[in-house]
Amino acid sequence: MIKKIIVFLIIAAVLGGAWFFVINKNTKDIKYRTVSAERGDIQSSISATGSLNAVTTVLVGSQVSGMIRELYADFNSPVKNGQVIALIDDAPFIARVKQAEANLEAALAGIENAKANIANLKARREAARADIDKAKLAVNDAKRNLDRITGLWREGLVSQKDMDNAQFTYDSQVTQVKSAEANFDSVTAQLNAAEAQYKTSIAQSKQNQASLESAKLDMEHTRIISPVNGIVVSRNVDVGQTVASSFQTPTLFTIAKDLTKMQVNTNVDEADIGNVFSGQDAVFTVDAYPDHTFKGKVSQIRNSPIIVQNVVTYNCLIDVDNTELLLKPGMTANVTLLVSHKENVLKVPNAALRFRPKDKEKMHKDGQGKKVWVLKNGKPAPIPVKTGISDGNYTEITEGDIKEGDEVITETVAKKPEYGKGGQPGIPRFIR
Repeated sequence: MIKKIIVFLIIAAVLGGAWFFVINKNTKDIKYRTVSAERGDIQSSISATGSLNAVTTVLVGSQVSGMIRELYADFNSPVKNGQVIALIDDAPFIARVKQAEANLEAALAGIENAKANIANLKARREAARADIDKAKLAVNDAKRNLDRITGLWREGLVSQKDMDNAQFTYDSQVTQVKSAEANFDSVTAQLNAAEAQYKTSIAQSKQNQASLESAKLDMEHTRIISPVNGIVVSRNVDVGQTVASSFQTPTLFTIAKDLTKMQVNTNVDEADIGNVFSGQDAVFTVDAYPDHTFKGKVSQIRNSPIIVQNVVTYNCLIDVDNTELLLKPGMTANVTLLVSHKENVLKVPNAALRFRPKDKEKMHKDGQGKKVWVLKNGKPAPIPVKTGISDGNYTEITEGDIKEGDEVITETVAKKPEYGKGGQPGIPRFIR
């Protein structure tokens, strides 16, 4: 029995030693790269790209269609407000003005004719009214004479012929009244028609006047005028080219009002837009001057989202001083928006915060909070920390049992395999 126990203990000791050797060997095979926690300045920023544009860019177009006859401005030409920079052939427009003037003169002549006709008809109506009054007086006289003759005829004092003559005279006068009244009604109707024609002529003259003004305005629009002081950035037409103004005004020139003041138009990701504010400092570079850093300030953050393939960004404008005129419209700007800056803070590489040992059971026990790992007795040990701002490479440590100079693990370094005698690279040595 004692022998069995001794044998069992020997076997257990051998197995335990072998297990310790394997574990210790695996542990020694793992190496770690460490970096010292240090103090220094750190700056949090947002990166974006954008394009440079003049603060005020005016698109000069044509409101009329026609052939370009003259050009008085070219690329990079300085122009003044009110300066003629192009001419469209105005011959067709001059003809339209003359036609409109003739139509207006005809309408004005029609008004005068209508006035004369109205005056004539009013006089005729007054004459017709007088004829009615005169006829009515004659009817009254004929009626009195008829009544008198009728009384005498009944007494046998006058003949039947006298009676018939008196009746005929009365009937004739009644007919004359009706004729005079009909003539009055006819003249009144003609007068009403003449007055309506007069109103029509007035309306026609106003319409022709408007047509004339429109034709003159179109003729003025053949002179393409610069609306601002500035520099011609682009010219889109040549002499002899025909421009067509229909639903959309064609752009002939693009004029930058002031190239000494420019803007960067950039789009910021929705995840970063909360850290952007008006007046925020920004720096950027352009490919033309890679060693020159330009400065600016955020002037506007637009609320309208820009959605491209389900990616949401927001447009931000950055005001830039371009007194040296180095920057040109359309240049691509690599922008850095400065969010915050701290000096002399404790910081560690971001790789130290990303590092996790391969021991999944240990990770489960240590939880999932932010932590850095240090070597204790040759093994990784976690230290919970709280972080502040980050510049993409280093992160500020605000809380945690770590101090300047402490070595933090950033990654695991695999041990190179051993090769047997006479072996070749890539063929590990196997120990049986």
